Amino acid sequence: MNTTLRKTRKTTATVLICPGGGYGHLAPHEGTGYAQFLNSIGIDAFVLYYRLSPDRFPMQLLDARRALRVIRNKAEEFNIDPNRIAIMGSSAGGHLAALASTYTSPIDFENIDSTDKLNPMPNLTILCYPVIHHPAPDNITHEGTYSNLLGDKVEALCKEVSPELLVSDLTPPAFIWHTSNDSGVNVINSYMYASALRNHGIEHEMHIFPDGVHGLGLADKLPGVEKSTGGAGINKHVSQWSKLLKNYLEEIKWL
Repeated sequence: MNTTLRKTRKTTATVLICPGGGYGHLAPHEGTGYAQFLNSIGIDAFVLYYRLSPDRFPMQLLDARRALRVIRNKAEEFNIDPNRIAIMGSSAGGHLAALASTYTSPIDFENIDSTDKLNPMPNLTILCYPVIHHPAPDNITHEGTYSNLLGDKVEALCKEVSPELLVSDLTPPAFIWHTSNDSGVNVINSYMYASALRNHGIEHEMHIFPDGVHGLGLADKLPGVEKSTGGAGINKHVSQWSKLLKNYLEEIKWL
């Protein structure tokens, strides 16, 4: 887990970022790229380098929960509010962020020290074109993400790690965005998570843009150019999502 800090911080809230990559790799533009954006509006951020395939569930969730607990444990040292910690993720990282926001069952290998006694639940979830659903039969899921996460136990465990099935009255509020014609991760994933939140009376804000390929990230940089953080290119309409997120954080008084 890397930390990015700014002397010009405007809030004691912070964000733990889970990059995407199908649980097979980590996309820099959805990690450090997002952290740089958050820093630019005065928010400290942490980028989580969680375990990847061939490591299987629950290792990735253990990494996210441990990171949330460490941040909370060091809140005084970092001068952050332990009750204003968000988790943010894109694609498979969005799946991990949503899972960390909904999964409440005990996990083996936890409770190893006093830090593990702290609450691992984030206070806010930020989801960017997230993978959410798996249970068959349908064409909504992203098979590669679930295969990398669960290996040969996809059928046995998929419902246990499908976040929309785990939403409860204790799930934190969420900010969600997606593009309606995303061919990599079906936009219905975001609809399903938002619907589950609505069914439990959980506040959320969601933006669905009409056009944009999967993996856009901030959608404001050309891939391969100097100082670019990567991503699928420029999409001026979709790139508004970061401004909408800033507005949302101001609205809920996190910024």
